[in-house]
Amino acid sequence: MPTTKNTWDWQIDNRTSFWSHSFKELWAYRHLLAGLVRRHFLLHYQQTILGPVWILFQPIMTLATYVLVFNKLVGISTGGLPPVVFYASGIILWNFFSESFTGTSSTFRENAQIFSKVYFPRIIMPMAVLSTQFLRFLMQLLMFLLVILYFSLFAGMPVHLSEELIMFPVAIILIGAIGLGMGLLLSVLTAKYRDMNNLVALGVRLLMFVTPVIYPMAVINEKVRWIVLLNPLTPLFELFRFSLLGEGYVTPLQILYSFVFAALLLLGATLLFNKQGDKLIDIV
Repeated sequence: MPTTKNTWDWQIDNRTSFWSHSFKELWAYRHLLAGLVRRHFLLHYQQTILGPVWILFQPIMTLATYVLVFNKLVGISTGGLPPVVFYASGIILWNFFSESFTGTSSTFRENAQIFSKVYFPRIIMPMAVLSTQFLRFLMQLLMFLLVILYFSLFAGMPVHLSEELIMFPVAIILIGAIGLGMGLLLSVLTAKYRDMNNLVALGVRLLMFVTPVIYPMAVINEKVRWIVLLNPLTPLFELFRFSLLGEGYVTPLQILYSFVFAALLLLGATLLFNKQGDKLIDIV
């Protein structure tokens, strides 16, 4: 009698590899990804007084603080841009990067109970964090565009519409890629070493001071400018401002540097995350 051969789409075993999941498998879990994004929103804003308004309230309060401290008290120049416009652009970009980075860096620590009970591609969790932060960023970006519209109509700020505008999404994608890549890399380390969580929080704070969030590149002394330019986020922040506002200090070589850094970091961090993912469940 002919024998029937069992066939299956996936095989779950204890072996790990650097490239663990196919696109087909990840696509099959797209509904889980959407559900996790919804869950993150509910956890952050359910049973709060302002609800999702916090997404806009936080950058507005940060913006007011930056204008008062860094512009009015310290007197840091914002170049040819109004202080509100300059700081708003830096704040929404920095929030997107820092929240994506810190959120994914604690993937194993915060989801150990789920990982140990249910199988699904582990990479879905950090992808859900990045997707959630991207939606938050889009809402804050809309607020920023309204700020630009206000200053162009009532404060005489010229509207910058040129071919450089196509570079605007490039800056956002690369910033998200760097945040995700750094988060994946640190998630492996924070799972093994708990004190790395403190270094992540400290590192994010320090990194902001070598990223042009509160100052333009033009005000930095040329002798020490190379220190800030070593930061791959620097050209992307400048590119974002240049593409939307027409002011920024960036060259094609610097953009290429950020692109190569983001690509290599994301590739290496993803491979490491996939290889170590299941092994770390017993450690956390």
